Amino acid sequence: MTATLDTTTQGTTSIVTRVRDRARQTPTGVAMRSKQLGLWRETSWAQYWDDVQDVAHALMALGVDRGDRVAIQSENRREWLAADLGTVAAGAVTVGLYPTNPAAEVVHVLADSGAVVLVAEDQEQLDKALEVADRTPALRHLVYLEHRGIRGRYTDPRLLHWDDFLALGREHRAAHPDAVDRSLAATAPGDLMTLIYTSGTTGLPKGAMLSVANAEATIASFTGDGGLLDPPAGPKDLTLSYLPLCHVAERIFTTWNNAATGIQVNFAESIDTVPENLREIQPTFFFAVPRIWEKLLATVQVRQASASPLKRNVGNAGLALARRVGETLVRTGGTHTLGSRVQHALAWVLVVRALRDRLGLRRVRWAGCGAAPVATDVLQFFMGLGVPVHEVYGMTENTASATANRPGRIRLGTVGEPHDSVELRIAEGTGEVLTRGPATFLGYWQRPDATAEAVDAEGWLHTGDVGVLEDGRLRITDRMKDILITAGGKNIAPSEIENAVKVSPLIKEAVVIGDRRPYLVALIGIEPDTVSDWAQRHKISFTTYRDLTEKPEVVALVQEQVDKVNATLASVEQIKAFRLLPKLLDHEDGELTATQKVRRSALAERFGPLVEGMYVGAAATRGAAR
Repeated sequence: MTATLDTTTQGTTSIVTRVRDRARQTPTGVAMRSKQLGLWRETSWAQYWDDVQDVAHALMALGVDRGDRVAIQSENRREWLAADLGTVAAGAVTVGLYPTNPAAEVVHVLADSGAVVLVAEDQEQLDKALEVADRTPALRHLVYLEHRGIRGRYTDPRLLHWDDFLALGREHRAAHPDAVDRSLAATAPGDLMTLIYTSGTTGLPKGAMLSVANAEATIASFTGDGGLLDPPAGPKDLTLSYLPLCHVAERIFTTWNNAATGIQVNFAESIDTVPENLREIQPTFFFAVPRIWEKLLATVQVRQASASPLKRNVGNAGLALARRVGETLVRTGGTHTLGSRVQHALAWVLVVRALRDRLGLRRVRWAGCGAAPVATDVLQFFMGLGVPVHEVYGMTENTASATANRPGRIRLGTVGEPHDSVELRIAEGTGEVLTRGPATFLGYWQRPDATAEAVDAEGWLHTGDVGVLEDGRLRITDRMKDILITAGGKNIAPSEIENAVKVSPLIKEAVVIGDRRPYLVALIGIEPDTVSDWAQRHKISFTTYRDLTEKPEVVALVQEQVDKVNATLASVEQIKAFRLLPKLLDHEDGELTATQKVRRSALAERFGPLVEGMYVGAAATRGAAR
């Protein structure tokens, strides 16, 4: 299957023309499904394309010009895709906001982008925009999807319900039937298509400018001949959409992959229902960030621990076989031997078949992981279950298209080989990963200084990641800004240590600290579900999350995992002391980014007394909770 479908019409191929062509070729085919009142409702390609055109015409009717910015703040749903592609069809630029963005971040994105229209999901999202209305003078129209709590209570003249918005589009469409066609004909590969605001771990988010050509380059890397998805996805395949659509990874695996391959998108009801929706849908293609894979592994481990003795013994026997299968596949890059096939067959009967069904992974034929580092133990576990997880690497600034572990050529511990269109090298002296290719972004919105720092005169994107090449495969060691230099002058990559600690289902977060310090320490956050389950099974009473972290038995439990990790490390790399975080980290408190990445500087400041307490006197009391 090739990456291009638009062979019968002239003009630039884009995600919009791909949807248009699918609507013409298979109008009754299912493009997406969403759950309403407990039932899955289908949207055909013809309906999808109709919505896209109505949105484009509605924006034109509101006076949105080519190049204007249209913001979307909503959970994943059919209207998100219609608003996104309708914006692009009108020649405007999509700007995504995370549903979890607090008002302070909303005002920054809206004001910085100069968005003229905001599509808000509900009252909660609308209130954030109205709260900062005096600081977003360019924002002329507020389109809301759900009217509950809004109609009859809000009088702002800029408000427009989605149904009325689409009706406006249909009126404009009747009066100007060729407006969208003319807009698409005027589209060029270098046109700005979307602004994706980076998560901003060290400052305010910057708007990364991605073009039509950038998106097409990534589509080719993922779905073209010899691409990552081999064999490529098609209309009979299913995927689950649940990660925020304003992030480049989910935009690729939901919107762009859907348009390019025809894969059916199923929208999760919410982030809380993802496990249930996975079991219902049983997708064939599934992409997840490390946190999701870690959570799935923790679910298995908790269930095993709480099973009856007979079931536990049978399960452990099956998982032991699966573990040996995983070890074999790690050595072979994902190719079975005769012995591993026999072991897998036995494991399948004992536990794997039922386990994959309960996890929602029964039919998965391609699985991916990216957006953050992940421990190899996690990936090896799923490989042993017959679900090889292909770790991929990229960033917003290269449209998430840099390297990938290809089917049959997986090497754990690396993020794979560069895509065919990507040049990659390691900078001398710093070890920084540099990439160059057609997916390199246009730059940062209204930030020429930051753009010049990111992309040099020869077109090399400076990723900020440190890595090494091993037999043509890239291994990321850490972010340049996160590398620790101890008081003794030793350079240490904290993420590898943190990932090893987080392999435990009991641990949700681990942040290693030690820059310019005599030794390494860590702030560790427990996984509330698994630790509370463990505490209940061991008759340990507690009331709150903080109370749980203060139990000596819980501290000792975490100490066991830290000791286990320390045993694999050189002395200078070992965690000499740790403290358990007294609360769950939160985006609204500034401790996490919208993509759930830890803001290290914010953590060091907020929990400064805990950190300093570990450096008082000799190595502090090992593992004390406070």
